Amino acid sequence: MVKNTTFCKQWVTTDELAPLPTDNFLTAYLIVLFLSSLVLLIFIKCLRHKDLKKLLTDAGVAISKVKQTAMEIDRKVFHLCGLLVPLIYQVLLQMGWTQRECGRIVWSITICGGISDIARVKSSFVQRNWPLKSILREKEQNQLCGGTYFSLGCTVAIHFFAPVIAMTSIIFLVLGDMSAALIGRSFGRSVVNIGVGPGGKKSVEGSFAMFCICFVFGCTIFSQVHLREYPVFIASLVATLVELYEPLGINDNVSIPVLSSVALTYGFARTYSCEPTGNPLLWYRLTGDIGTEMLLNEG
Repeated sequence: MVKNTTFCKQWVTTDELAPLPTDNFLTAYLIVLFLSSLVLLIFIKCLRHKDLKKLLTDAGVAISKVKQTAMEIDRKVFHLCGLLVPLIYQVLLQMGWTQRECGRIVWSITICGGISDIARVKSSFVQRNWPLKSILREKEQNQLCGGTYFSLGCTVAIHFFAPVIAMTSIIFLVLGDMSAALIGRSFGRSVVNIGVGPGGKKSVEGSFAMFCICFVFGCTIFSQVHLREYPVFIASLVATLVELYEPLGINDNVSIPVLSSVALTYGFARTYSCEPTGNPLLWYRLTGDIGTEMLLNEG
């Protein structure tokens, strides 16, 4: 990598330059995040529908939207289990597993899950006995479900990007997408009375909620990294726009983690162009990924 001598100057001291969140910090962060989500999930599942609707009404959700919002919450809170993916990934890395080994595991899971989901779509017997059919949307009854795309998106991010970047992009997908759906369903067009996205089916409120959630969690994950807000802002914006428009018709469970990872990597690369050793493209070296080291050496 070549230093950007035209624009470079001494803008950061060695003490300020912290290119990676520490393993202990990441592990603690992900454990607290998952446990908090688990408590929320249990709390919501223990609520009766009547109590949940009253809670939504008290929160300011319009009466006409309460029923649909309650149904969306029942479906979406299950997605909090997706936070297990970055948590398990981080624990495995801290135990000494390499990124490549973790990649093999998630590819195996994704392939097996994909084959099972295809069997569900093609076989009426499997479809009738599918264990999670109650949370499937109507349009997913006869096509691949969101879980299959979620698994593929996480797998691609884990395989191709630095671990902390992949973990962050998965959190963007789980929490950001859930926030966009729930806030959009609850308060959509209440403040800005226009529809956005394809066909105007989505709301400014939902997209704004997703951006804020992604930005806050991104900044806290990279709280030890200097100038973190710039790449996190770019990645949060990319994740929000991808969820809003689903470019090229690709399911956002795939495109959000992948494109968010690209945006984070690009953002940190630009931020650290004056200090190549702080570039996230070099963070792979800490995972023992030989293939990436060879790619960097060729560059």
